[in-house]
Amino acid sequence: MATPLSADKLLKALRDEGLHVVEHRSWRTNNRNHKGSWGPMHGVMIHHSVTSGTASSVELCYNGHSALPGPLCHGVIAKDGTVHLVGSGRANHAGLGDDDVLRAVIAEKALPPDNEANTDGNRHFYGFEAVNLGDGKDPWPEEQLLAIERAAAAVCRAHGWSERSVIGHLEWQPGKVDPRGFGMDWMRGRIGTRLGGAPNCPPSEPSKPPASKPTYEPFPGAAFFKVGRSSKVITAMGKRLVAEGCGRYAVGPGPRWSEADRKSYAAWQRKCGYSGDAADGIPGKASWDRLKVPNV
Repeated sequence: MATPLSADKLLKALRDEGLHVVEHRSWRTNNRNHKGSWGPMHGVMIHHSVTSGTASSVELCYNGHSALPGPLCHGVIAKDGTVHLVGSGRANHAGLGDDDVLRAVIAEKALPPDNEANTDGNRHFYGFEAVNLGDGKDPWPEEQLLAIERAAAAVCRAHGWSERSVIGHLEWQPGKVDPRGFGMDWMRGRIGTRLGGAPNCPPSEPSKPPASKPTYEPFPGAAFFKVGRSSKVITAMGKRLVAEGCGRYAVGPGPRWSEADRKSYAAWQRKCGYSGDAADGIPGKASWDRLKVPNV
């Protein structure tokens, strides 16, 4: 059972791995420990931030927002590879995930599919948010990919873990897609190579991740969205609406089409520039294609 790294030990591990680290405000005491346990530690989780710009991303991850208080991770990895430390302790980044996945991480075995959300991940994972819009188009500079590799390896090296202790958010919680733009198996390969060498060693993998074309749900037609309809597509749509800042959910989103879904989608239509009857909350093909609902 791994005891969480202290703030000093985390900072040293990252810098020993060759990273440029910035200590943001009072990161050493910024945590959610009053809301739940912190530790034992079992792994590192990689996310994309769904934001652009370093300063605003760092502030968001430090403070959180009205629906989710900060810190939202432990470190923010900027496009230039700088790691900005924003928290030390429990952070709101992983949420509930699959207990079978956690057992696989602990055993450092291949991951099973994540098909349920029944286990507190905030307690057991370090979290790094990489600044990226997460739309499959925002580029991943090599400096940033190398920093993700180094940061994950630094924590693994400090605990004596292998690359199997590093997972993506999409491998933990059903419905999540981050990080989008590179494969976690590919990144684990980089991390494993680094862990086989000395800290601060140069990257040994190709400079670009294998190309992957994101897949999205095709527009199912306006008639699909009616009272009583229940589908994973509706859940995926709701999560995208929340990510776009258009969520109007008290609880959810969930699989059953509801008035909250209609109001949320109407907010998205207005964000897309529609008004009046064109922003009635019933999806149309043009706005649906712009929303890019992940394939389920």
